[in-house]
Amino acid sequence: MGVGSIFDSADVRAEFEKAGINTHFIPFIWKYVIKNPNCEWDEIPDLPSAAYSLLRSKFKTSTSSVDSVINSNDGVTTKLLVKLQNGAFVEAVIMRYDTRLGKYCGKPRPGGPRSTLCISSQVGCKMGCKFCATGSMGFKNNLSSGEIVEQLVHASRLSQIRNVVFMGMGEPLNNYSALVEAVRVMSGPFQLSPKRITVSTVGIIHAINKLHKDLPGLNLAVSLHAPVQDVRCQIMPAARAFPLEKLMDALQVYQKNSKQKIFIEYIMLDGVNDEEQHAHQLGKLLETFDVVVNLIPFNPIGSLSQFRTSSEEKVLSFQKILRGVNNIRTTVRKQMGQDISGACGQLVVNLPDEKKPTNLGVTDIEDLVSRR
Repeated sequence: MGVGSIFDSADVRAEFEKAGINTHFIPFIWKYVIKNPNCEWDEIPDLPSAAYSLLRSKFKTSTSSVDSVINSNDGVTTKLLVKLQNGAFVEAVIMRYDTRLGKYCGKPRPGGPRSTLCISSQVGCKMGCKFCATGSMGFKNNLSSGEIVEQLVHASRLSQIRNVVFMGMGEPLNNYSALVEAVRVMSGPFQLSPKRITVSTVGIIHAINKLHKDLPGLNLAVSLHAPVQDVRCQIMPAARAFPLEKLMDALQVYQKNSKQKIFIEYIMLDGVNDEEQHAHQLGKLLETFDVVVNLIPFNPIGSLSQFRTSSEEKVLSFQKILRGVNNIRTTVRKQMGQDISGACGQLVVNLPDEKKPTNLGVTDIEDLVSRR
């Protein structure tokens, strides 16, 4: 184990307290490092002398480095390959949006360009979802809170990040303590409001039960992907440990306590979960919830894939049923970064091997969050 990241907040606080140094200096150090990522500890002004020696011996301004940066053909998406201290790699994806390209109530949206960062919480993933490239890696290790935050530090040097989504490699709620620490740092010196941070989960029930208390105001997205347990288990083996009925009960309690919308992610797999009966079943399942359903066209993952992408007609029919019959707000996720293997479900440590066009005019998570 090497020296730790300055953004490993629990370790930094523990070391400061152990050395008798006031912990109120820590946010100041974070802000300085964010603005000056290549700084030396001695360059930070006005710290106690004991703090400098502690920082030099125990912590680095960054324990990870950007190994490569790959831009999509249209310049809208950027994928960062980040090398960790242990030699492993994770990926983070910057997605750029221009709100003026969309419409709301028939009128052009106000605002302008902004960026959302999709970050990883683990190297690989235990969940083994059959439609996801990351699942094919298996699980390697959890990231520390500092390694999670450092992805935001690296990305912030390339683009001004307005929103963060934990939808990269790994299951965030399986790395719970690091997730909580990282979000608290992001909402501190980075000044990211919790409502601009979204955590996606396959449905780790015991973690959902404590999420609102630990991170109030955070947005929760649930990777549901099927309206019935048997189909869910077929495409998401981990779903066996989290029965759909118990998951929905946990989400009812979460929504009652948080008073927030829940985002439902639903990948469209041809002939598996995209029939009209599935749409009606999903509508029934969600009828008592305040949700936004995000339909996600399946992104091919080469020879690993046993699935096909649903036709546009099927996706629109599915959306029409949820909207028309069940009055559930339902969006279709436009694809970004397919040509750099940076789209949903494609994150696995490799380089792109094919070129596909990406689309403009996508719906940002912020557009969904802001209309509560």
